[in-house]
Amino acid sequence: MKGFANAVRNINRLREVVQVLFKYQFRDIVWNTALRQYLPSRPLPVRPETEAPLADPERWQRLRKVVEELGPTFIKLAQLLSNRPDLIPAPLIAEFAKLQSEVPPLDFAIMEQRIEKELGGPVSNFFSYIDKQALGSASIGQVHRARLMTGEDVVIKVQRPGVGRQIQTDLALLKDLVGLTEGYFRSIGILNPRAILEAFEESMQRELDYTRELRNMELFRNIYQEEPNFYIPKPYKQFSSTKLLVTEFISGCKITDVAQLEAWGQDSRKVAERGLNIYLKQIFEYGFFHADPHPGNILIRPNGTMVLIDFGMVGRLSKVNKYAFAGVMIGLANQDAKAMALHLRRLASESDIESLGHFEQDLSELIEDFMVFAPGENGMSQLTHRLQKIIHKYQLEIPGPVFLILRALAILEGVGRVLHPKFDTLRQVRPYGLKLLAEQFSFRNQRQELGYTLSQLVSLLYLFPVELKYILKKMREGELRLHWTLQGYDVFLEKLTALPTGWYSLCSLGPCSLPRP
Repeated sequence: MKGFANAVRNINRLREVVQVLFKYQFRDIVWNTALRQYLPSRPLPVRPETEAPLADPERWQRLRKVVEELGPTFIKLAQLLSNRPDLIPAPLIAEFAKLQSEVPPLDFAIMEQRIEKELGGPVSNFFSYIDKQALGSASIGQVHRARLMTGEDVVIKVQRPGVGRQIQTDLALLKDLVGLTEGYFRSIGILNPRAILEAFEESMQRELDYTRELRNMELFRNIYQEEPNFYIPKPYKQFSSTKLLVTEFISGCKITDVAQLEAWGQDSRKVAERGLNIYLKQIFEYGFFHADPHPGNILIRPNGTMVLIDFGMVGRLSKVNKYAFAGVMIGLANQDAKAMALHLRRLASESDIESLGHFEQDLSELIEDFMVFAPGENGMSQLTHRLQKIIHKYQLEIPGPVFLILRALAILEGVGRVLHPKFDTLRQVRPYGLKLLAEQFSFRNQRQELGYTLSQLVSLLYLFPVELKYILKKMREGELRLHWTLQGYDVFLEKLTALPTGWYSLCSLGPCSLPRP
């Protein structure tokens, strides 16, 4: 019965999707895909001729409105896509970037029940005070300030009741939706929608598990425990769970609050440079970075200490990808399009570029345009936009964390410009990239690479006799099977079908000798 109820719920939701698509004039999506089977039996109402058009200027704008109306899970999927220019077209990225996931907070009495359920007892056993007014609220959870019985000020991040179940339902629906519309979305430039949905499902599972964020905080605290001017709030593991996260409360101002920084005697230019250096160190030295460094997540304390909060979104970059990304940035700084092209291809897991000359020419034009920007102009945002267009044009499969880095650098450049009018992001990136490239060709690194290669070779030599023995055994027993796929036969069949009927009868009698024309 439960499975039947879920199926009915999915059908009703698919019909709702169809109605929303009709509302925003996407009838072609419905009629040209299997979604047409979910059209209601009664005709959908037609807008009178005199009615004002519904958000008609651009098709991508209307698609954004569809996402907004379908709710939080669809919004989060669109936000994920807004960071993946290798998957969707640039105009759609620009629209999806406008989406906001903030929602009105739930009444505290509801959230208090969830907190007590996770803690296993009344809140009064654990907290001497909880502010009923939410500090922030999003589609998955909301945040309240509190004080532990031991006197520490903390922040409680608690998941909304039922949100996990709703997201699982929506993910099942999205899988059905992709199955029904995959061909259509491929035709308009949204590539491999199934892979997109798989990545989104993995991202949502991580976001629903607050213990992952707690582990991220602990890892960052271990990395930066000796850093005097940078601080990560302490998580309270004993009070946290998959749906509840309790962390140290930090007082401070947003990094962009220039007036407050000056009142505390802080040099805003040095604050900007220190913030970017901390972030670049995360990327180029540790390969583990905070992926959402907007001003609300970066606090400055009166003594100048920088504090990073909200570790729900982090990125990881492998050593190989660190080297390749550093090469891209150094190629840009040195105005070397050929080097940029080389390292971008190294960065891509798949690249099938037909014309390397055209690829290098596009990168050369990007470099020329980027170098026109004076320090203090929003060059990194423009660079990110142009580079994303090139990646999409040449269908490069770039690792997702790279796009998170580019987005973060653009955000940090905007923060830097608020603090210092001539903030130059690329100037600070260059020494980190050079250091990493030097490390790549160091004796120690080359020795490690040689050791890895030798171990792989030894493994191959060890396994080869075993594999060969297995193949020969199967051959002796007559159990060796070969499998191949015949391609291109459809064209042959079409031509064969076009032949006169008499030729078929000739071929059916034996070896076919077709008469010469």
